[in-house]
Amino acid sequence: MKIGIIVYSKTENTYSVAEKLQEKFQENGHEVEIERVIPAGEVPPRAKNVEFQSKPELKSYDALIFGAPVHAFSLAPPMKSYLEQLDSLQDKKIACFVTKGLRFNWTGGNQAIGKMKKICESKGGKVVGTDIVVWNKSKDQKIDEMIRKFAVLF
Repeated sequence: MKIGIIVYSKTENTYSVAEKLQEKFQENGHEVEIERVIPAGEVPPRAKNVEFQSKPELKSYDALIFGAPVHAFSLAPPMKSYLEQLDSLQDKKIACFVTKGLRFNWTGGNQAIGKMKKICESKGGKVVGTDIVVWNKSKDQKIDEMIRKFAVLF
């Protein structure tokens, strides 16, 4: 199966999770590419319309994993805009994850995942898994758990 891991990462934390996912899926025999969503310039926390320097094309993938950080208690605007600008995710199996720095439930992780899921489903995609990685001392354990969880989805 050809899997695309589509990531927006400002500090490289989210990208490092994508690399670990890629490694695991390749071990399982999948063809996996990581592609970055790159905005053109700096994006303020509540930006509505984001222009892009790089927007991954998704047609060649059988399944997709979207990853982004939580910004200002919500989904990072570059990923939100990217997903909203997609034409279709029809019949694609999708998993989504977010990374965040604050451990409390009310700090936007669930809201960000919910937004990703809602947009993907509105484009015809089938979201089969989601997860939140809190960037703290137990992050490596949480990343390993997420990888095991996602590995059985595709």
